[in-house]
Amino acid sequence: MDYTIVKKYFPEITENQLNQFQSLQPLYEDWNSKINVISRKDMDSFYEHHVLHSLAIAKYFQLLPGMKVMDVGTGGGFPGIPLAIMFPQTDFLLVDSIGKKIKVVQAVAESLGLTNVTAVQERVEKVKDKFDVITSRGVTRLPEIAGWVGNKLRIHNDIEAGGILYLKGGDIDQELRELPKNWKRKSTSITKWYAEPFFVEKYVVHLY
Repeated sequence: MDYTIVKKYFPEITENQLNQFQSLQPLYEDWNSKINVISRKDMDSFYEHHVLHSLAIAKYFQLLPGMKVMDVGTGGGFPGIPLAIMFPQTDFLLVDSIGKKIKVVQAVAESLGLTNVTAVQERVEKVKDKFDVITSRGVTRLPEIAGWVGNKLRIHNDIEAGGILYLKGGDIDQELRELPKNWKRKSTSITKWYAEPFFVEKYVVHLY
């Protein structure tokens, strides 16, 4: 499966965006040979497992120009980098505590000319800013992520304003039940947008 799968599901993207998505896999293959940020077997399904998965957030929620987004535990840059390509007028801060991963993210963003991306090595608790949207992909359980970043949201309890957009797989019902009462919650199966079997039991969870 190659980069054209992105065009299939996002026919509205520009030629420049398509070129950026096309450049992603060669960039990550090159960096992965030096610093392992993506498992070797996952590289064979790069666009499905990493790019399309990240872009499920774009199917669910329209990030607006001028919004500030923090991607927590970004690892090699997911979902932050694909979202930054999709929303070039939105500002992204990609945060991870592991320096070598941030080095890869910075290099990829620079190679793609993504002027809307800043990547920092930091623990999320130490980040001082407030954000409209906080994204993340499967770094921890839902109650934990809400506890880590809830105080980093500009607005809490307004579905239109943003909130936490979290990519999570498996049986999430128990975790949703364990969330503190002050969190409203909505989960949407990614199979609503994508036909590939990989996305069965994978969700975009919106906490606000």
